[in-house]
Amino acid sequence: MTVVFDQTERDRRAAARHPEKAHRPDTPVLRKPDWIRVRAPGGAEYAATRAIVREHGLHTVCEEAGCPNIGECWTHRHATMMIMGDTCTRACAFCNVKTGMPGALDASEPAHVGQAVAKLGLKHVVITSVDRDDLADGGAEHFAQTIRAIREFSPGTSVEVLTPDFLRKPGAIEIVMDARPDVFNHNLETVPRLYLTVRPGARYYASLRLLERAKELVPTGFTKSGLMVGLGEAREEIMQVMDDLRAAGVDFLTIGQYLQPTKKHAALARFWSPEEFKALEAIARAKGFLMVSASPLTRSSYHADADFAQMQAARARL
Repeated sequence: MTVVFDQTERDRRAAARHPEKAHRPDTPVLRKPDWIRVRAPGGAEYAATRAIVREHGLHTVCEEAGCPNIGECWTHRHATMMIMGDTCTRACAFCNVKTGMPGALDASEPAHVGQAVAKLGLKHVVITSVDRDDLADGGAEHFAQTIRAIREFSPGTSVEVLTPDFLRKPGAIEIVMDARPDVFNHNLETVPRLYLTVRPGARYYASLRLLERAKELVPTGFTKSGLMVGLGEAREEIMQVMDDLRAAGVDFLTIGQYLQPTKKHAALARFWSPEEFKALEAIARAKGFLMVSASPLTRSSYHADADFAQMQAARARL
């Protein structure tokens, strides 16, 4: 039997999601090594998680970003909610979330997230969002309302937020931290040298300062950040970012492999081996992070519940 893939249709859908990338030259998509392959999602628990997400009209970064771990995570009912719509005002070269002008905020969304978290029975939940540069506060108040709604509907759930950088939005981080998330996460994503090509709408030192400010506002809270590798960064550059994060008081570092969504996205320079990830983890732990997760499939919310428990235990031992 011959299976025919309609590449033209696939390219058309990609162009609709990423109009800003449509006219970029194609970049080669490297074949994945065996250690990066995962099973296709499916099964009863996966379907149950999907049904709850659909019932409450929610978006998830698991789906929108094409996360390779969706099958494993949703089988355990660990869905990462993406608030404020499915359309981002930025156009990062690595990201598969749709780009464009978002619609108005849904005032009922925080309550729907809280209800879904309760129905899923989550002990720990990660809430992220698209960038909303169109909003005066970047969506900070919507984050705060969502945190409070989760506490109302599922008071035993610890809350981790993965926020945008709120660039040029005075007071935004103060609004979020006033709602007291258990973990504040903002990803640096890559090394400073690559920002103009990989993350052009962001500024490295602004993101670093955001993490530092979150720790200043709630010293007893946990802060977290993440990096991708495979975009052409040098090992020494990653080590410098680790030092910058520790100077900002960041507790938890995640490091994962960049996977190129389409041939129009940032080119993948190479795959880092599992042994290289283990070496990066050892270096990061030696630099003083309370918790480090480094593997080819590591993502910000991957095993976030177990990692949060380990981070709490590590602090208790200090």
